Amino acid sequence: MSTNGASSQRTFLAYQHDAKLHTYDTTVTAVLPFSALEESNRLLFKQGGEEDHVVITEQTIFHPQGGGQPSDVGSMTRAATKFAVTAVRMGLAQRDGQVLHLGRFEAAAAAAAADDAIFQPGDTVQQAIDVEKRLLYSRLHTAGHVVGSAVRYLVENEIENFDELKASHFPDLAQCEFRGLIDGKWKEPIQGKVDEFLAAKMPVQVEWWDEEDFRARGLERLIPDRAALGVPAGEKFRVVNIVGAEVYPCGGTHVETTDLCGPTKVRKISRSKGMSKVSYAVE
Repeated sequence: MSTNGASSQRTFLAYQHDAKLHTYDTTVTAVLPFSALEESNRLLFKQGGEEDHVVITEQTIFHPQGGGQPSDVGSMTRAATKFAVTAVRMGLAQRDGQVLHLGRFEAAAAAAAADDAIFQPGDTVQQAIDVEKRLLYSRLHTAGHVVGSAVRYLVENEIENFDELKASHFPDLAQCEFRGLIDGKWKEPIQGKVDEFLAAKMPVQVEWWDEEDFRARGLERLIPDRAALGVPAGEKFRVVNIVGAEVYPCGGTHVETTDLCGPTKVRKISRSKGMSKVSYAVE
């Protein structure tokens, strides 16, 4: 069985340029048994086991878990061989910039373990994501930005040292975290502003900015850390512009207009150690 693990080429993130791609043909660059993966990258997958493999491709439509968004799941196929993708992560260390697709080949292929039973470097495969889950994650992610925008709009000048910190857009665990203590009295006004932003059907536009683009708009506070994001000098940052509300540096997937988030409920506001969390859910 051939398992080529040597490739330093960054994976092209096709989903960041066209989120409507639900199937996509691409080329395999490496296939490794999970046990052969570097330790730092094995630790990214809590569910990885002896029967799993990791497939790396030149491009991908699979969103790796990160930025508060769960990873896509789905499949890759070549002729009669199918690889079920169960988790996706952005590689670390030796695989910086590579997207790692964890999963299992069909039972017959895995058992055969022959060169023609699993993918080989150079093979063309068709990727297919679980569209229903992608739509849910996109709705949750955009809704999180809408909630963050609503909170900033209402309390930025009311709360000392206010700032948006981070967010989780996982089903049942969706929440936005802020610096500063947001009183429970703000729950209904936040809900009202969220409803207003959704009803306005604001366009959600993906744009590419450099540092000067942020400065020209007075948004220096949003300039990302290139080293932390792994964005080389000279490359632009991906931003999501909710037209009429907020701009967010963001690598995730989104719906095209805010109304497509669906009804979004502000669940509660919790406070601890100078921080506040606003949890939400989409229906």
